[in-house]
Amino acid sequence: MALSQRRERLIRRLCASKTRLRESAVLVEGVRAVSEALDAGVAVDFLVTSPRLQTTKAGARLGERIAGHDVVEVEDDELARLSDTERPQGAVLVCAEPQAGLDRVTGGGRYLVLDHVQDPGNAGTLVRAAVAFGLAAVICLDGTVDPWGPKTVRSSAGMIFRIPIVRAGTDEAVARLAVEGVPIFVADPEGADVGDHRGASSFALVVGNEGVGVRAELVERADLLLGVGMPGPAESLNVAMAGSILLHVLTRGGNAGGSDRG
Repeated sequence: MALSQRRERLIRRLCASKTRLRESAVLVEGVRAVSEALDAGVAVDFLVTSPRLQTTKAGARLGERIAGHDVVEVEDDELARLSDTERPQGAVLVCAEPQAGLDRVTGGGRYLVLDHVQDPGNAGTLVRAAVAFGLAAVICLDGTVDPWGPKTVRSSAGMIFRIPIVRAGTDEAVARLAVEGVPIFVADPEGADVGDHRGASSFALVVGNEGVGVRAELVERADLLLGVGMPGPAESLNVAMAGSILLHVLTRGGNAGGSDRG
């Protein structure tokens, strides 16, 4: 069965943030990311596969798994033209965008807040870290890269489907955190050493823009500024690396929250 022009146009629209947002759909590429999305129970629209899917064991398993869905098989070169990746693995999924609101933020939870994080690779890596360290949700503030863009989804290795992603304005997010009694920790190179605050029972860790850091109004509202102690000669860390280290230390010892979408 050939891929219809309507579906081909949809896939192309999902590759660009402005048009993707209007569709409220997500383009998922790669064997692992598609598998994670299916494991999370996404609402599948359709899948596109090519013979390359059968060249790996994981791909073959995925091929068997999706047999009951609406699947269109095309040639490898056609999928390559549609793909947002340089080396497509033979599987593309289009699904509904998972929705989550600030009601996901409740007292006692642990959260990651992305403030103007612009690089999809960094955003995806941070989402993956949030899942790895058992956070309850990720809050994407205004100005942050589209969390459901194909590059961000791919950088998260599909883990983005394992945790609620909340998009919110700064004021409403801060207000919700205050009402629920969740302290705001801001990542700052000059902040207190995170090693002195391990095992925090509840927090919202804010990480900021790759170039200028967290916006001033959030720094002013912070309950605590936290940094990573670095005895070596490096002056700073990539935001994804710094955020991951901070989450690792903050969640060591004690347990709170969780990443259940249910």
